[in-house]
Amino acid sequence: MSKPGIQFDDIVSGDYDTQASTDTAAPPPKRVLSAQPDTPKLHKVLAQSGLGSRLDMEQLIADGKIWVNDEPAHVGQRIQYGDRIKVNGKPLFVRIEPPPPRVIAYHKPAGEIVSRDDPQSRPTVFRKLPRLQTGKWQSVGRLDLNTEGLLLFTNSGELANKLMHPRFGLEREYAVRVLGHLSNIEKAKLLEGVQLEDGEARFGSLEEGGGEGANCWYRVTIQEGRNREVRRMFEAVGHAVSRLIRIRYGKMLLPRGLKRGECMELDAVDTDQLIRSAGLGRVSGKTPGVRASAPLAQGRPPRSGNKAVAAAKPDFIGADSLTRQRREQKSKTSRSKALPRRAKIN
Repeated sequence: MSKPGIQFDDIVSGDYDTQASTDTAAPPPKRVLSAQPDTPKLHKVLAQSGLGSRLDMEQLIADGKIWVNDEPAHVGQRIQYGDRIKVNGKPLFVRIEPPPPRVIAYHKPAGEIVSRDDPQSRPTVFRKLPRLQTGKWQSVGRLDLNTEGLLLFTNSGELANKLMHPRFGLEREYAVRVLGHLSNIEKAKLLEGVQLEDGEARFGSLEEGGGEGANCWYRVTIQEGRNREVRRMFEAVGHAVSRLIRIRYGKMLLPRGLKRGECMELDAVDTDQLIRSAGLGRVSGKTPGVRASAPLAQGRPPRSGNKAVAAAKPDFIGADSLTRQRREQKSKTSRSKALPRRAKIN
């Protein structure tokens, strides 16, 4: 059975990673830093809270009477959402808006860990992410060392919690290569539930995906994120998993053309759709550094020669995101290089 957004044969063959290569000639978008609206100057915030003028607040800071996060403040210091401020030893509560949610899609290769610190000094997924001006990237769930595919990162703790907490039951979809062909009885067990050491587990769906020789591919969905759950379920019915690729997380599909080891930041349209799919309402403003594109009209397929993308439903996002961003960047570059028209001389 064919599903929207991703053509399974492209995933298992590796063609999915390279299908956006026609636009790779476009230069990468330039990183533009914002004017730091979410990191105001400390003396400005203090003055707005009614303690005095900005000059007075600068003097208080210079006199060592202002502390931020249990350390003496300095003149010109910026503060951000979550900072603790004390004036003469007493807490001062000020309102600073958190930065707008940003989301990164990363195509994780095998051999990388989803951790910032590792005693064995193995490569980590965080080393390839762009640096945040404030806050830090949080991974939405994890993938084990030998698992590949879609991994999401966000700077919003609330969004990360909504996307990965078990009570929200977001569906994860995987392409799985196993040794040997599943019998009908084994398929029924995996769908009805198999007993693992940490409780019962079952697939929401299980479909055959072809294969050669002793290796067979399957397309499965689960609604949990327990450690090595997919691998352990296949092992419970006597089949070892030799390759595992996550191709969807909730409404977010692995972007077509995003090569292994590369990441892309979702634009304002995709970020807004992901936020709304998590039940957080509509995001206000644009994602920093990314040009927003108009959402697709309902019922109108994207302009693309790939049938799998054209078949995507409006409630799935991400399949053509990289291609669209490259096309828009290429169009923007072409416009900037266009020569002005000469005036007509009579």
